[in-house]
Amino acid sequence: MDFALTAKMQDLLPRIRGFVETHVIPLEAGLSRGFWALVPELDHVRARVREAGLWLPQVPVEAGGMGLTLLEHGMVSEELGRTPLGHYAFGCQAPDAGNLELLLEFGTAEQRASFLQPLLDGTGRSAFAMTEPEHAGSNPVWMSTRAVLDGEHWIIDGHKWFTTAVDGAAFVIVMAVTDSQAATHERASMILVPTDTPGFEHVRNIPVMGEAGEGWLSHGEVRFRECRVPASNLLGARGRGFALAQARLGPGRIHHCMRWLGICERSFDALCRRAATRELAPGRMLGEQQTVQEWIAESRAEIDAARLLVLRAAWEIDRNGAKAARDLVASIKFHTARVMLSVVDRALQVHGAAGMTDDVVISHFYRHERGARIYDGPDEVHKSALAKRILSSYGSSSGAKP
Repeated sequence: MDFALTAKMQDLLPRIRGFVETHVIPLEAGLSRGFWALVPELDHVRARVREAGLWLPQVPVEAGGMGLTLLEHGMVSEELGRTPLGHYAFGCQAPDAGNLELLLEFGTAEQRASFLQPLLDGTGRSAFAMTEPEHAGSNPVWMSTRAVLDGEHWIIDGHKWFTTAVDGAAFVIVMAVTDSQAATHERASMILVPTDTPGFEHVRNIPVMGEAGEGWLSHGEVRFRECRVPASNLLGARGRGFALAQARLGPGRIHHCMRWLGICERSFDALCRRAATRELAPGRMLGEQQTVQEWIAESRAEIDAARLLVLRAAWEIDRNGAKAARDLVASIKFHTARVMLSVVDRALQVHGAAGMTDDVVISHFYRHERGARIYDGPDEVHKSALAKRILSSYGSSSGAKP
């Protein structure tokens, strides 16, 4: 295993960091104005990203992207994660990144033309509707949303929430039960639903720690009431919704974890700058406090260890597929989230009262990234699954498949 930067990445990463520092981070000052107010400036930056040949780093060249491997895109994702606007500026933001990967791999020619192309062009956005307020998100096979085939149409009824970025999205990929009597993991399918379809309702943007957000920077509650879409809007095979979701989640967790490492590095930099420049009294610096020194040392070691674990997982997926890397993927999900939240919390604490304000980006990270230990499966589920697989190799009858 060799994680030394190739010549290509030695050239690419500094270019991306320089672009982010010069063109993207300055836009953070406008976050308090909301997403819609930022759109004209973001569109301008996105155009510059295209001109620089940096658009869609994770997408194959033949589809208009840079064609980076998962490991390479992971390294880029860390650079973009240094700012809340980084991934959006480069066209690789969630949930669109995962949705376009699904459409590239499983979409029909018609679906690619109607739904995929606007995502590749950056002219449209999408959302992914899976979680339901009535059921535990830790048990994704338990859902009430139903889709019934009526001639040449699916009729969808259900209730979803934390449908990220649905505000202003052109379509939603919805997980719905299509065969309630089938085997547990073959009951649901993915269906493409344009948001202007009668019966689709965007109920609200859900306030997260007091901030409802808007546009791409929001999480929505949606309802489907006899929502009728063509049968041809089925994505992939009927009953294969969970298989498609797993195909989406494996690489997606690499993206998330590397983005979290970018947040770590930005927060660590802020922590160190504050410690080195903030006076507790004339001539007495905050960084002289032993507790602060311990936070700096622990943060540096934890970030570097987490990065190596994530890079190893990406390396394994690139070479042997997501299934071979499932233990590593489970590990990085809960471990990197914990490291990120620890570093963000230390950075906020060192900033004192200022850390609670929107004058520094740390408060944004603190509000919006606490969910890292919940979404894509809560930490406890990943830990339990990993422990069971480990125990099964010792002959334990824990129920986990080896």
